[in-house]
This record gives sequence, structure tokens and C-alpha cells, in this order.
Amino acid sequence: MVVRQLLTRGLLSGLLAGVLALGVAELLGEPQVSRAIAFEAQLHQRELKPPEPPLVTRDVQSTIGLATGVLVIGVAFGGLFALGFAFAYGRIGRVDARVTAVAVAAAGFCAIYLVPFLKYPPNPPSIGQSATIDHRTEFYFTLILISVVTMIGAIVLGRQLTARCGAWNATLLAAGGFIAVTAAVFAVMPGLNEVPFAFPATTLWRFRLASLATQVTLWAAIGLLFAALTERSPANRRRQALEAFR
Repeated sequence: MVVRQLLTRGLLSGLLAGVLALGVAELLGEPQVSRAIAFEAQLHQRELKPPEPPLVTRDVQSTIGLATGVLVIGVAFGGLFALGFAFAYGRIGRVDARVTAVAVAAAGFCAIYLVPFLKYPPNPPSIGQSATIDHRTEFYFTLILISVVTMIGAIVLGRQLTARCGAWNATLLAAGGFIAVTAAVFAVMPGLNEVPFAFPATTLWRFRLASLATQVTLWAAIGLLFAALTERSPANRRRQALEAFR
């Protein structure tokens, strides 16, 4: 029952966070997408190549398509967040539900988005070759998997070192280990650079900042909303949640 309640709160938090993230994506991201599409159209004109007809019209992409994608991602991340919270609560030190929720949200943001962003940042339309899309997708999701596993390993390591080194030193050692492993993975995995010649650098930079702002909004809102929904729960639910995941 407790797990179901936590999952419900996570899904609701993800949905509300998705609405906020959608507003950020509309405000900051969509103008850059339009500029990138305009650049692509000019490129086709210069090369005397007719543009490929889109599978979905731009009007649908920028409205229903964007809203559906962001909200579905928000709900999915909210559900994953709730499971992560239930597992972490009581296992990362003597902190309350609010601190745990914020910590889990920060860890999820770093592992699922920030680390892959630093190696393979998102690109607007007209960037990327169709022949390499399978490889780019494989690299990206492989890096997400490695990042998540490394983050979990760092948390477990920090927990084990706390009794021996103290909470502060254990946290620094775990963070250092995570950074070291991530740097090694970055060095091994191939880089990608498929930005067309003369593509506006400002458009590319603003698009990536908009993507980053959207994800920061999403994860921060999930953590804060979930904390607000959970902080008034009876104290005995903590014990029940831990027992459900042991």
C-alpha cells in the first residue's frame, strides 16, 4: 500500500513538473527549433535539393507533439523517482523526506541527463546525419546506463565509508569516484560532431541551454513537489516503505 501511495505521488509530481517543463521548452526551446528548421530550408535551397516531407507537420510538432512528449517523460521520470525515493529513504543518512527527495532528484538529474549532456549534448533539427542515427542513439543510451550504474555505485560506496571516514569525507570520496569513472568513460567513448558548416553558433548554444533549463525545471519540480506531498505523511510510513524494499 505504501509503495502504491509513493508511486502515485511520484506520477502526480511528474505530471505537474512536466507542465512546468513544457512552459520552459515552449518559451526557450521552440524559437531555436524554428531557426534551425529555417537554416535547413536555406541549405536545401542552396543545394537545389527539395526538402524531405516531414512525417509530422511543424504545427503538430510544436503543440501536441511537444506537449505529449514532455508530459509522458515527466510522468515516467516521476514514477522512477518515487521508486528511487522509496529505496533511498533511511539509507542515505538521518535526513527527512524533504532532504531525501531533493537528493534523489539531484542524483537522477545528474545521472540521467547531465552526464550524457556533457558528452553528447542535444542538437536541434538539421544537425546529425541520418546514416549515423542508430550509432548516436546507441552511444547515448549506453552512456545513460553507465552513468546510472556508476551513480548507484557511488551512493553505495559513500554509505559504506560513512562509518569509517565520516559523512563529509565519505561523500567527497564517493563523488570523486563518480567523477573519475565518468571521466574515464568520456575518454573511451567516441565523440560526435555533425554540426553543418555555417550553422549559427548562437542558435545551437541557445537550444542546448533551453534543453538544460527544461530538464533542470523538470527534475527540480519533481523533487520539490514530491517532498511537499510526502512531508505530511505519518512517521510510521517510513518503516513500512523500508520494509517493502528490503
